[in-house]
Amino acid sequence: MTPADILDVARDGILTVILVSAPLMIVGLVVGVAVSLVQALTQIQEQTLVFVPKIIAIFATMLLALPFMGDLMAGCMTRVMAKVVSGG
Repeated sequence: MTPADILDVARDGILTVILVSAPLMIVGLVVGVAVSLVQALTQIQEQTLVFVPKIIAIFATMLLALPFMGDLMAGCMTRVMAKVVSGG
């Protein structure tokens, strides 16, 4: 493999990681902001209150997005193995 091929594989891996983690990160961000807004409006300043809704929302999102995430990772692995087998 040439250095350009290695950079292509690395770029593909980084893009795959971003796409796989994006749904979970976005849901965690939205739920965190929503709970923080409720805490600010009600003046309840409990630090552990944000974790339970965030965990439940991320778990539900993971269950829904798992086929999408698996397809992305399988596609990335297929492309990497094709490059390795073909020698570039």
